[in-house]
Amino acid sequence: MTDRPLDEQLALDEATLRRLLEAGRSLVARLDLEGVLENLLGVASELTRARYAAIGVMNPERTGLERFLTHGMDAQAHQAIGELPRGRGVLGVLVSDARPLRLARVGDHPQSYGFPASHPPMDSFLGVPIVIRGEAWGNLYLTEKQDAAEFTAADQHTAMVLAEWAAIAVENARLFEGIQHRKEDLERAVRGLEATTTIVRAIGTETDLHRVLELIVKRGRALIEARSLVLLLAEGRELTVAASAGQVQSRVIGTRIPIDETAAGAVLSSGRPQRMSDAQGMLKLKDAGLGVDGAETGLLVPLIYRGTSLGILAAFDSLAGAGDFDDEQESLLLTFAAGAATAVATAKTVQRERLRDTLKAAENERRRWARELHDDTLQGLAGLQVILASAGPAADRADVDQSVAHAVAQIQEQIDGLRTLITELRPAALDAFGLQPALESLLARLGTVEGIDVTGAFDLGPERLDADTETTIYRFVQEALTNVAKHARAEHVRVRLIRAPDAIEIEIGDDGHGFDPAQPSAGFGLLGMRERAALVGGEIRVATSSAGTTLHGSFPHTPAPSR
Repeated sequence: MTDRPLDEQLALDEATLRRLLEAGRSLVARLDLEGVLENLLGVASELTRARYAAIGVMNPERTGLERFLTHGMDAQAHQAIGELPRGRGVLGVLVSDARPLRLARVGDHPQSYGFPASHPPMDSFLGVPIVIRGEAWGNLYLTEKQDAAEFTAADQHTAMVLAEWAAIAVENARLFEGIQHRKEDLERAVRGLEATTTIVRAIGTETDLHRVLELIVKRGRALIEARSLVLLLAEGRELTVAASAGQVQSRVIGTRIPIDETAAGAVLSSGRPQRMSDAQGMLKLKDAGLGVDGAETGLLVPLIYRGTSLGILAAFDSLAGAGDFDDEQESLLLTFAAGAATAVATAKTVQRERLRDTLKAAENERRRWARELHDDTLQGLAGLQVILASAGPAADRADVDQSVAHAVAQIQEQIDGLRTLITELRPAALDAFGLQPALESLLARLGTVEGIDVTGAFDLGPERLDADTETTIYRFVQEALTNVAKHARAEHVRVRLIRAPDAIEIEIGDDGHGFDPAQPSAGFGLLGMRERAALVGGEIRVATSSAGTTLHGSFPHTPAPSR
């Protein structure tokens, strides 16, 4: 019992209580677990006047301590002691029995094993459990009460209050850490969904194989945060480097490596992913064509579509952690690869169909020319031969004059037919006078031949465009008008061209019955126009309904070189 006056003791209790409240606010305000524990040790040592303080965190089985944090002991003392306690001796009493323990001399306790040779002397001892949701999470240990022989009941009560504050703070910190982890997991999942969605969109809207492959490597690399990513496609018994992103040698595209006796080939053949902790050691000599010299870690996953391995995605050096790819990154890339494989298969199918349609269109054109030459020109020449034969030596003057007149008319008709055919192949006006006169002639022929009311509005200015762009725009309009004549059953067609600062804008509208662009019956014409536009960096859009179709094209503006 202290000899100090009662009012002094009450003042001390009030100050301690105020400090405990401040400590509680400070503890529960922190959301980082390490900060909470360091703060707890400092406050507990201050309020109980303990020279040393420690927190032992129990292992999941609650049979011992998996962590031991200290306060009041420098690094040199730690090094001299050696291995930190694991929850045996007096410390183990609180592990097995989660109740406060206060000792005047720790060495007098029957379970005291003594201290290591270099351990600082410790006599007085106070230990209290830290209990979270009814289960012991760890213990707060205080030793060597300063200015007194032992810890008091008030010290024990103070330590217990601090332990309760600490339990709340630790639980908050753990919940916050869990939320952060779930947030990171959700962000990764969203990134994976975004990347996969991009590939899915590519399946429906992008059919150019080169652009699909470029999209895959860029999105895949960003998804798993890899230093580099290489996409290889299977071709026979070889793999061809088709696209790459990140730190990959630029000359690698098109390189072929064998499937046999390579790590990439093994993944393709097995259909199973492979992680490499030592990429340089595991990549074999024949894998050198991947162009990733200096890679330390790797992740290879197959591109599988309907049970067939189309190729592999090879990622190198994770930037998300210590360099090794983890389970989550492997799972993300596998999921991504499934969508990527579908996109690749779709684009390759479209590529084959385009080639087939191109050959078919070329063959149809040859047939049309052959038919035109046979039905019109050849038969016309045969008729001319008959006419001229009738004007032989036995014919009188009147018959000769009539035959010659018929022959001249026949020759003129064949000349007109051949001129029309030649104009369709390559209009002379396009080379001699430019785009606008050639289009005006095209519209006039359509109106005359097809009986359609065609109107044109052209604002191209006096300057010529470069030859490729003029040809592309002419063929674009020609193909569009041919489609209108063949399929639209339109009565009116309007064609409008405007020369904007950076592009030629084209609008072709009709009042026909429209069509479904998604149906194969939309024909090679629309696909051909898209491909032709893409060659000069242009694009087209289609709006169609039962009230008619409007085709809009935009082509980059390139002035012609000086003549």
